[in-house]
Amino acid sequence: MEKPEKVFNAWPVQASVFVNERVVDGVGREIPSVSFQKRYKDGEQWKTTTVLDTNDLPKAELVLNQAYSYLVTRTKKTESLEEIL
Repeated sequence: MEKPEKVFNAWPVQASVFVNERVVDGVGREIPSVSFQKRYKDGEQWKTTTVLDTNDLPKAELVLNQAYSYLVTRTKKTESLEEIL
């Protein structure tokens, strides 16, 4: 799995932003996505889930809004594949 470009945390909830380069109709495009998870401990082992408790909802809203704000305000960090080729 690729490393996320940006991670937002409100323990135990986390949103990770990924931006992948893809060629669509012969043009290089950045395709953003957001991965969402909650960490919890089961005995001695740490696990992840996408299921939230009621108290997790404000934290989920916070990190997802941060991820959205980041994506709509970020500047393109890499050249498109079209410019490279």
